[in-house]
Amino acid sequence: MKNKSGLKLKKQITPYLYLSPTVILMLVLLVVPICLIVKYSFQNNAIVVADPVFVGLDNYIEILADSEFVGAVKTTFIFVVVSVVAHIVLGMCFALLLNTKYFKSRTKTIARVIYVLPWVFTASVIAILWKLMLQPAGIVDYLLSFLNLATKDTEWLSNQSVALATITFVNIWCGYPFYMISILAGLQGISEDLYESSALDGATKWKSFWHITIPQLKPILISIAMLDFVWTLQSFAVIWMMTGGGPVNSTQTLSIYIYKLAFNSSQYGIASAVAVLLLIVCVVVAIFYVKQQKKARE
Repeated sequence: MKNKSGLKLKKQITPYLYLSPTVILMLVLLVVPICLIVKYSFQNNAIVVADPVFVGLDNYIEILADSEFVGAVKTTFIFVVVSVVAHIVLGMCFALLLNTKYFKSRTKTIARVIYVLPWVFTASVIAILWKLMLQPAGIVDYLLSFLNLATKDTEWLSNQSVALATITFVNIWCGYPFYMISILAGLQGISEDLYESSALDGATKWKSFWHITIPQLKPILISIAMLDFVWTLQSFAVIWMMTGGGPVNSTQTLSIYIYKLAFNSSQYGIASAVAVLLLIVCVVVAIFYVKQQKKARE
């Protein structure tokens, strides 16, 4: 009996033992830093001094009254909303092209490789490549001026009026392949019988798209939109390497704002408070994402 109970206990414990290294790593690299950031957000001169003073909600009140924070929120909102919408629209368009019957399989394979290329590069490579191409005498400036779509020697990254649009475009370019692949997988899972039935009923392709394709893809579209929202909200590397949040804070998103507060101004308490607010938004979206996933499985 003892041997049987021992074996049973061993079987129950074994899966948790395999998981324990990952759990410990997650605790050390994720949970502990989050707890420390929350703690620092209620302190003044956190990290800078040995005994930081507890200031309650003062850091939160200070950032909410800061015009630079408000500007960063507005910039982040524009950057995130435009990126998410564009990612889904572009992803849908390219996925529909790759799913069409009018192209040969070889053509589709070549197109797939070309479309996925932006996703292969790291953020640093993307930032360097686009920074070089967007120089006043760069290839982008030359092509657009040749086509009379822009004036020559345009400062794409140094001009306050176009810098945010430029950074947003680069973010859209490097992010759309994931959404294209996700939507393509969804399209390939839709039964052809649905389209054949709608065609027999006299439905046009446009009506079939709105009444069959979109409803069938709805769970996927909602899920990737929420994922994209969280990922884009945290976007840092490309923006920092291309503009550093400039010119005149025109491309300063919340992630850039947090970095500057912490590492340029050593205001770790205030930076932590902004990070906590950003974390709350991400957690709320993550909760909706989990609920959506459960609903999709049902």
